[in-house]
Amino acid sequence: MKKGPVLFLFGLILGVGLTLLLTFVVISKNVFVVMESKYGFSQTIEHLEESVAENKWSVPHRYDLRATLESKGLQVDSVNVFSLCNPKFAYEILSSDDNRLVSAIMPCRVSVYEKDGKTYISMLNSGLFGRFLGKEVKEVLETASSENMKILEPLVE
Repeated sequence: MKKGPVLFLFGLILGVGLTLLLTFVVISKNVFVVMESKYGFSQTIEHLEESVAENKWSVPHRYDLRATLESKGLQVDSVNVFSLCNPKFAYEILSSDDNRLVSAIMPCRVSVYEKDGKTYISMLNSGLFGRFLGKEVKEVLETASSENMKILEPLVE
């Protein structure tokens, strides 16, 4: 058997494997955006709600996960999840039959939680997800993600 085809096949398999591994490592570290708040938990929530309103977004829902779990007899540190909505972006996605599947990650969610005595803010990196969902969705999710970062800027170090 000739070495050329065997080496080519080995190189191809190795290249594909390394590409998949690198993609998994890079994406898994970038799926969430996590930032430390410069405020305590309650103040972060207050400033977040103010910043949302100033940027002309809304909070249709707020989930106090600590209270929810406490009502079931379970204890966790403080965690609040905010659903952030901008009707313009929602319409751009939901008005298309082909894009409605993206509703599974809508509206944009921002979490405020405590860990090791500090307050953190996290959100899904929807701009990253948009790259895999077609041009129209990509543009909407990248813009929405950028606007979410603008909302959060006054709260982080």
